[in-house]
This record gives sequence, structure tokens and C-alpha cells, in this order.
Amino acid sequence: MAPHDIQTAPDGGRRHGALRIRGLPDRNTMGTAAAEDIAKTLRDTLARQGSARMVFAAAPSQAETLAMLAQAPGIDWPRVTAFHMDEYIGLPSGAPQRFASWLGAHLFDRVAFGAAHPLVPEPDPQGQAARYAAQLNEGPIDIVVLGVGVNGHLAFNDPPVADFKDPLDVKIVELDAECRQQQVDDGCFARMSDVPTRALTLTIPRLLRSKQMFCVVPGRAKRAAITAMLHGPVATTCPASILREQSHCTLYLDAESDPDA
Repeated sequence: MAPHDIQTAPDGGRRHGALRIRGLPDRNTMGTAAAEDIAKTLRDTLARQGSARMVFAAAPSQAETLAMLAQAPGIDWPRVTAFHMDEYIGLPSGAPQRFASWLGAHLFDRVAFGAAHPLVPEPDPQGQAARYAAQLNEGPIDIVVLGVGVNGHLAFNDPPVADFKDPLDVKIVELDAECRQQQVDDGCFARMSDVPTRALTLTIPRLLRSKQMFCVVPGRAKRAAITAMLHGPVATTCPASILREQSHCTLYLDAESDPDA
């Protein structure tokens, strides 16, 4: 990409296309900056309209941001409704690897949400996908907090199943090998054979219909995906590349994940 394609913003960040980017020196600083921006947006939303609806990713990459967000002052959490963006199919109820369990430990059980809706595949994943889509569509989604996978996925929209014009809001997907290996490399599973092969996920159009998106991506393991996201074509070969066209999204990187640092 030519240098003139990256524009410096007045606040010290930069833009690539419509996407705003904040590069921070390390993971903790990045998490703090993202949490401060999310908290400010959330407080402003509550002041303006009285309630807010949020969607969260569940992954180790989000831990610092969520820890700082849980401590942010001045947020009336009982006026906030929470959702999460994907869940494995086939894990036992209560398994620690379930994303509902992870988000419970890192956020949902730490602040007093008005409601926190788990995405539960059992007993009928297809029926549960439709139910969750209906819950999401009961009102606008104000804020999405998400990451990017090592294969460039958003939620569990891996390259083989990602669709920028998906007609569904929540769907069943097959997880690709790179995505499943990431779960092992992140320490969530002991071996590849333990990682489920299917999941429920919010689709890319459903995520993009939110009012504000905060995409938090630390670590050297994500640098190749961020390089493809920012400097490759906007295509489902790197699903996160679609964020370059979203003026309502801010991308947070640390020095290890940022290819332009």
C-alpha cells in the first residue's frame, strides 16, 4: 500500500480508508485505551437514550480491555443489555471453554448488567440461531467489542464461510483448521481434537449494523492477519478487511500486531 493511503488523524490516530486505527506501545496500554473509548461511548449512549445494547467477543485477546471496562467509572450497568457473538456447538454445559463461561468470568458476572443473553446452541442449534437473531433485532445494537482471528475471521466467520452479504444474522458454521488451531495456541484447549468443529456465530452483516465497533487486536500472532486486513484486498479471504470500509469502527493495535508501527 502506498504511504499516502494512510492518513494521520488530528487526535494522533490514523485512518486507512474509513477505518480509524489507534496504535499503542503495548498490550496493557492498548487495553486501557480501548476500554476508555468504549466507556465514554457507553456513557454518552446512556445519557442520550437511557439504555444501551452491546455485543462482546470472547477471547484471551479481549481480557485486558474487558478488565479495564469493568472498572470504568460512571457506567449505569443495569441499563445495559449484553450479547455475545459466537459459541461452540458440542461442548458440555458449563465447560470453561464455552464463550458464555469465559465472558461470565471476565465481564458478565463482574458488573450488574440489566440483562446478559447467552448464546446457547442446545438442544437445537438451528432453532437457537433464529431465537438469538430475534433477540438481537428487538432493538439497535449500540456497541460491538470484537477481535480478529489469526485467519482474519470476525466472530466465527472464517474465510471459507464468511459472506459480506449474508442474508442471515446468526448461523451455524464449520470451523476451519487455522481457527481451531488458534484455540489450542491460545491455551483454551489441550489439543486440536478437543476443539469443536462447528459453532454458532453472528454474521458479518449483523455485526456491521451496529452503531459503533471497537476492534481490539494485540499480539505478534495477529500481525499477518492485520497486514492482510489493512494492505490486502477487501475480500472474504480476510474477512476483517471489510472493516476498512466502516467509519463507525476503531481498530486498536499494540506494537506487536501493528504492521505499520
